[in-house]
Amino acid sequence: MPSTQWREVFLPDERTRHAQQVHVFSELQRKQLKKHGPGRALHRNQVAALKAALVVEDGLPDYARQGIFATPAVFEAHVRLSNGNFSVDRAPDIRGFAIKVLGASTPTSTDVEQNFTLVSQETLKVRGSADVVGIVELSTSAPGTALRKAAMKPELTRRAVANFRDMVQPFSGFATHDFFSIMPLAFGDYAARLKLCAASATINKEARKDLAADLYARLSDGDLEFLFQAQFFEDEHRTPIEDSSTRWDAPWLTVARLRLPRQAPDQALAEAVEKSSFNPWIAAKEHRPLGELMRARQAAYELSRRNRDAAP
Repeated sequence: MPSTQWREVFLPDERTRHAQQVHVFSELQRKQLKKHGPGRALHRNQVAALKAALVVEDGLPDYARQGIFATPAVFEAHVRLSNGNFSVDRAPDIRGFAIKVLGASTPTSTDVEQNFTLVSQETLKVRGSADVVGIVELSTSAPGTALRKAAMKPELTRRAVANFRDMVQPFSGFATHDFFSIMPLAFGDYAARLKLCAASATINKEARKDLAADLYARLSDGDLEFLFQAQFFEDEHRTPIEDSSTRWDAPWLTVARLRLPRQAPDQALAEAVEKSSFNPWIAAKEHRPLGELMRARQAAYELSRRNRDAAP
């Protein structure tokens, strides 16, 4: 059964470490800005911007009726779909599915903006934010420099290779793939990881040539509906809060449905979504992100937003 006995682990001098780490992403963003113009440090390539609705389920168990999921409701939302590192759809990559819930309500507040950020991998094989920064530095270095870094840090290199193996798994398209939060977030007094289940089992073999075309072709035929699920913390052995590399051993519960209504590409919406910030720390207090990796991301998201002069 879900438990409230979870805890986070705070590292010594964590804030100082995180403040130093963000400079790696800032430098990456600066290089990309010089080459391609303003944009995010990661998940720069926006594949699609979409109107959506988050429909909270009725009859949820008590432990799941938390925050914006406390009562049945329908909330307006915007969705940003992205490639993680590359603009070419057929390239191996981590895909992003970001959701901005607008005007939500919780038991303690009204008119809340709730951001959820999910990716196409269920786990991330790192020990914490220092590993993430090291892998980013390794992957963005010139070949000669990358080889020297790889030789000096063999354990980090092995983790980078393990994550790349996950990344090269076939991606069938945004409508037919599951997406995950990787790290947990608070669910009131509980904690949970999130999953967005594929809206369709019908695979288009040509989707990887143009991910946006595949998605909008489906939306020209009708609505798409994704199950929005939560996997709750039960104990530190089977559902570790701080370990992003482990699949949790706990059941998934459908807490809402994400509906994408029939729609065509909308340039005005695309521009607004691109300027907006999809930050998991923009959240109801009942749904704050958990874990050292997410606390490191808080500083990185804010710096990225300032660097590209995005809307808050």
